[in-house]
Amino acid sequence: MTSIAMTASEPRRLPVGRTIGFIILGAIVLFAFLTPLFWPVDPTRQSLRNVLGAPSWSEPLGYDHLGRSMLARLAAALRLSLGLAFLSMLTAAIPGVLLGILAAWKGGIVDRALSVLGDVFLALPGLLLVLMLTAIAPNSPWALYVGISLVLWIEYFRLTRATTRTLITSPAVQASRLLGFGPAYIVRRHLWPEIAPMTVTVGAFGAATAIMAIAALGFVSVGVRPPTPELGLMMTELLPYYEEAPHALLQPIIVVFLLVLSLNLIAGRKAR
Repeated sequence: MTSIAMTASEPRRLPVGRTIGFIILGAIVLFAFLTPLFWPVDPTRQSLRNVLGAPSWSEPLGYDHLGRSMLARLAAALRLSLGLAFLSMLTAAIPGVLLGILAAWKGGIVDRALSVLGDVFLALPGLLLVLMLTAIAPNSPWALYVGISLVLWIEYFRLTRATTRTLITSPAVQASRLLGFGPAYIVRRHLWPEIAPMTVTVGAFGAATAIMAIAALGFVSVGVRPPTPELGLMMTELLPYYEEAPHALLQPIIVVFLLVLSLNLIAGRKAR
C-alpha cells in the first residue's frame, strides 16, 4: 500500500524528447529577446569594411554581404518569426476551438454551415492564400500573419469538432445536463480537459508550420522585403556567397532547423 501511494503521489515527468524541445526553444527565445539588451547593434547598419567578415571577439557571428552584424540580424529575424508564428497560432486556435465546439454542440444546419466553411478554406491551397494577401499588402508582416491564421484555424476546428461530438454523448456530460448545468460548466469541466492537450499539440505543429511558411516565402522574396531581417530572406541574400562565407549562410539555416525541431519535439506524444 505504501509503495502504491508513493507511486501515485510522484509528479508526472515530461518525456525526454519534449523536455529537450522546451530547452531548445527556451534557449532560442532567450537569444532572440536578450541579444538587443546585451548587444545593442542596429541590424540594418552597413559597414563595407566588414563585408563577409568572419566571426571574431568583436562580432561573434561575423558579418553578412553588406557588412551587417549577423548576431543582431539573427536575433531580429527570430523575434519577427516567433512573434508572427505564435500570434498566428493563438489567433487560429481561439476561433477554431470555439467554432468546433459550437458545430458539434448545435449540430444540424450550424454544423453543416461551419463544416462547409472549413472545406472552402481547406480546398484553397494555404500557400496561395498567403501569396494573395501578401500581393494585396506587400512588405507587410500583417499580411503573413492573417494568411497563416486563416490556414491554421481549420485544423483546430476539425479536431475539436470530432472530439466534442464524441464527448457530448458521454454519460458524464449527459448527467451534467440532467442536473441543470449550463454549457459553460460542461465545456470547462468535461470538454476542455480533453481538448486542451490536443490544442497544445496542434499549436506546436502549427507554429512550426508557420515558421517554415514565413521562411519559405522569404526565400522566394515574397512578404517581408529588405532590409528587414527575416530568416528566409537572409538565406536568399547570402546564397550567392556560400563559397566565400559558408558560416554566414549556415546560421539562418541552423536556426530554422532548431526552431522546427524544438516545436516538433514539444508536439510529441504525451506522457501517460
